[in-house]
Amino acid sequence: MSDPLLQAVGLTVQFAKTMAVNYLDMQVHSGELIGLIGPNGSGKTTLLRALCGLQRPSCGKVLVHGSLLENDWELLRQIGFTPDTPPVYEQLSVRDFLRFIGRGYDLPASETEERIDFWLEQLWLTEKANEPIKALSRGMRQRIGIARTMIPNPSVVLLDEPAAGLDPAGRAQFRQLLCSLREQGKAIIVSSHILADMDQYCSHIAIMSAGRLIKFGTVHVIANEHSGERCRYLMTLTRPVAGLHAQLASMDGIEKVNVDRDRVQLEYSSQREDAADLLYRLVDLKLPISAFAPIALDLEEAYLRTGVKQVD
Repeated sequence: MSDPLLQAVGLTVQFAKTMAVNYLDMQVHSGELIGLIGPNGSGKTTLLRALCGLQRPSCGKVLVHGSLLENDWELLRQIGFTPDTPPVYEQLSVRDFLRFIGRGYDLPASETEERIDFWLEQLWLTEKANEPIKALSRGMRQRIGIARTMIPNPSVVLLDEPAAGLDPAGRAQFRQLLCSLREQGKAIIVSSHILADMDQYCSHIAIMSAGRLIKFGTVHVIANEHSGERCRYLMTLTRPVAGLHAQLASMDGIEKVNVDRDRVQLEYSSQREDAADLLYRLVDLKLPISAFAPIALDLEEAYLRTGVKQVD
């Protein structure tokens, strides 16, 4: 595997008696997208701010392309960060604001215009290019914040709640964008509470609690590590069956039955031989089964099974 583009080593951030980030190690390689999840107050935003140089660590270090980040302006240019409420100049039009950003990075005017046109198209903002930012919705401002982050073409991209305020269509477009950034080889961390989307664009999941990284792994590993000896199954029927819930709930070994007309979910042993025996018993009941298969835990359920509690 190639060297990480972004690395945290023993990263710690302490405010008075509060340990916001507690001796955290993390690596992000080219083409990896880490979904950062955890309750409010767990340290996610502080971690992102420390990784991009906005928050000085109490101890530990951040490396970008293998070099120490602190006070290295060239390395800082390699990191793009979009906070949950992106700062903008509301009186400016979208295009003028992005021109201002390009000048701040000393980009040639012609190159700035090319990049602005590209990111306006990528973020579905072309039609809003000449409108004042103050007239736009929160979802549009989120997109402007991401465009502002991408103008200098950073190799590391950190996004804090970027899907907040986006409608369902906007979230689908955002997923496409993140997949495109992965294909470009960027190292990406996205903090989000919208877990339903994450398995569609993340390569890894990191779960934080009380400043610590308590779980880290691929989406598949995180989603399935709590399944243990039991598994959820989805059974599809050709038609609804009256009284099915009570009938299934009374069978040995079956738990957590949920019947929604012709779709049934239940929990049973994950052993293949046991699943085959269960299917034989269901068929013997003359149920009109058209499909029967195990289903993986989704990220939301996997997260809840970790037992992480909300921070007050």
